[in-house]
Amino acid sequence: MSINRRFTTAPMMEWSDRHCRYFWRQLTRHAVLYTEMVTTGALIHGQPERHLTYNDLEHPIALQLGGSDPAALAQCARLAQEWGYDEVNLNVGCPSDRVQNNMIGACLMAHPQLVADCIKAMQDACEIDVTIKHRIGIDDQDSYEQLAAFVETVAATGCKTFIIHARKAILQGLSPKENREIPPLHYDVVYRIKQDFPDLEILVNGGIKTQDEVAGHLKQVDGVMLGREAYHNPSVLADVDGLWYGAASPEFASDKTALIRSLYPYIEQQLSQGATLHHITRHILGLFNGQPGARLFRRVLSEKAPRKGSGVEVLEEALATLANVQLDD
Repeated sequence: MSINRRFTTAPMMEWSDRHCRYFWRQLTRHAVLYTEMVTTGALIHGQPERHLTYNDLEHPIALQLGGSDPAALAQCARLAQEWGYDEVNLNVGCPSDRVQNNMIGACLMAHPQLVADCIKAMQDACEIDVTIKHRIGIDDQDSYEQLAAFVETVAATGCKTFIIHARKAILQGLSPKENREIPPLHYDVVYRIKQDFPDLEILVNGGIKTQDEVAGHLKQVDGVMLGREAYHNPSVLADVDGLWYGAASPEFASDKTALIRSLYPYIEQQLSQGATLHHITRHILGLFNGQPGARLFRRVLSEKAPRKGSGVEVLEEALATLANVQLDD
């Protein structure tokens, strides 16, 4: 494998954008970061630069695509390579109605040969790793035998990396949010896939919150993907490099105030290019979770960062509020 996926962050719509990923890179240099899902139509018929632009610091970085047309996915896989992404990933896990109507996401698990055709077309179009993220099943197609057959069909293309969300998706009756919470987690099913397909790289995703849990999963599979916990409690990323890559943590990973101030040059650059402060600061709201003053820190940013003309002085005000509360304690 060309990149080390021992620890990765999940592709999350409207969350894991380039500002979020740049922030995460101040906490871990080695975790593989995944983009939000980008549909093939958005790249082919829209503005590729809007979706594909990233900062070089974000490497290793993977582009996740949504689509079901092999030719369109091939075209977008070529774009991923041209833009310098380290990996291109096919979304076969998103359960929303909108993507189902376009034959994107989890509904594709009912069509394993089509998925294999898509993966093969992507492989033929680029030289970077082509990977897949999927569920353990959908609706009443949730037996282990059906999952294993799906994996076997896709693996026949030469695809080596499978990121498996350890829940099935219920496509009729549950919202995307409910599909992330209501179907029970079955990590044992993912472990069994690794046992039955030992030559494949298997990553587990879904409901993982602590590094102790990560350690437990890594005894059974090759890698772990964190999603919502990394977003809502980004401090969980500060130990990733030391624990899973044998490397030193980034300079400011253990000093949250210094970390925020290290973002100022990036923030000022982005503001000069038309971004609003809120576009960036919304991703750091959870940094001080569990500490005295965290709620006031979030309030200052939530109220003032969206205002036109707001700059790093808002962050300084939020930090001062936090410091004052901590001094009082």
